[in-house]
This record gives sequence, structure tokens and C-alpha cells, in this order.
Amino acid sequence: MPRISVIIPTYQHASTIGPCLDSVLAQTLKPFEIIVVNDGSTDGTEKVLETYRDHVTVISQVNCGSNPSRNTGWKASTGDFLIFCDADVIMQPNMLERLAGVLEEHPEASYAYGGFRFGWKAMPAAYFDSERLRKTNYIHTTALIRREHFPGFDEAIKRFQDWDVWLTMLEAGHVGVQLPGELFQIIDVAGRAGISQWVPSIVLKFPWKYVGWMPASVKKYQQAREVIAKKHHLA
Repeated sequence: MPRISVIIPTYQHASTIGPCLDSVLAQTLKPFEIIVVNDGSTDGTEKVLETYRDHVTVISQVNCGSNPSRNTGWKASTGDFLIFCDADVIMQPNMLERLAGVLEEHPEASYAYGGFRFGWKAMPAAYFDSERLRKTNYIHTTALIRREHFPGFDEAIKRFQDWDVWLTMLEAGHVGVQLPGELFQIIDVAGRAGISQWVPSIVLKFPWKYVGWMPASVKKYQQAREVIAKKHHLA
């Protein structure tokens, strides 16, 4: 059986970490290990995690951000496959089994991914295409990765961390494979960082330069994209 390490960074996720862990523990393909990195939470997350001590390895640290937390979990893990699961993710019961199965069917692929749902919004996955990946980010962080091909997260990157990883892997010759359908749901918590700052594509594509004003969310998106574009020499 594949040895899968589930790595969950969490900061102020007391309301969602329990349901997230319940969905991991209910998988038809049981993970080899579950590592939760509590990144200095002060909202009662630690108390919630106490009830899972028999099933989960908890690493507590001072707050240092999502990418350092993911790397902490990665370095502490020993599985042959890695999956970085955000603390507001609810996995479908057969998610790990399906992802491991598609990687077994595709030995040329270094990671497997699928679609998901963010609150009411369906976020379908697209077929893997290297040229498309260099143009836009369409693969979520929560994908199953072969350990030997994982480069680690760049701790200087504050947004588009997943896109940065997939581009880094692509530059090393490592590609992904898409699994049809939705694999998980993200609990929509108002004010949460990350995908909760999702901005509709119609807003991003609007010609704001002709208006003379730009929403702060669009400006932050463009600035973050420029960081990735510069690092990976994107057009």
C-alpha cells in the first residue's frame, strides 16, 4: 500500500480543523501518517487538536507563515507520497484512494490533482498542459505528490505558493495528471486568507487602467503574479 503523509498547516482554524481531520481519518485508503503543524494559533486550535492526539502528530511552533509550516511538516514526514491539505479542506471519503490510483496508472506523472468546491463555487480541474500552466494557476495545493520529486516550498513566496511549486517541478521535468471530478470542499470562512480571497476572472480581466482606479484585491493579485512571473521567466 502507498505510504501517504498528510501534512496540514493550521493558523487560527479552530472552527475547521476538526471536520478536516475527521475527513482525513475517514479515508478509504488510510494515510500512513497525519502531521498537523500548528503555526502559533491563539484561537483554541490547540485545544481541538488535543482530542486527536492518538491519531495525529502535532508540531507546534511560533507563527512564521504557511510555506514555512508546510516545509516543517514535510521535513518531519516519512511517507513516499505527500499531500498538503489546508485546514479548511473536507476530503471526499475516497479522495486519497483515487489520487493514489491515478498515480499508479501514470508512472510518468509526479503528482495527481482534481477539482474541488469552494463554498458554493465549483472549481473544476483542467487537463494537465505545461503551456497552460505557464500562463495561469489552475492546480490547487492539495494534490498527491511523489516525495522524490517534491522541491519544497519557497518560503519567500507569500501568494501563489502552489503555482510556484508546480512551475518549479515543471522546470525539473516533472508533470502532473488530472483526476476528473471534485475531490474535496473548502469551507468558506469569511475573512480567511488564501483562496477565500478568490476574485472572479471577469474582475481580473476588466481593463481597470482605462478607469483610472483598481480594486485592492486586483492590485494585490497582479503584484503577486509579477513575483511568480519574474522568478519563472513567464511572459
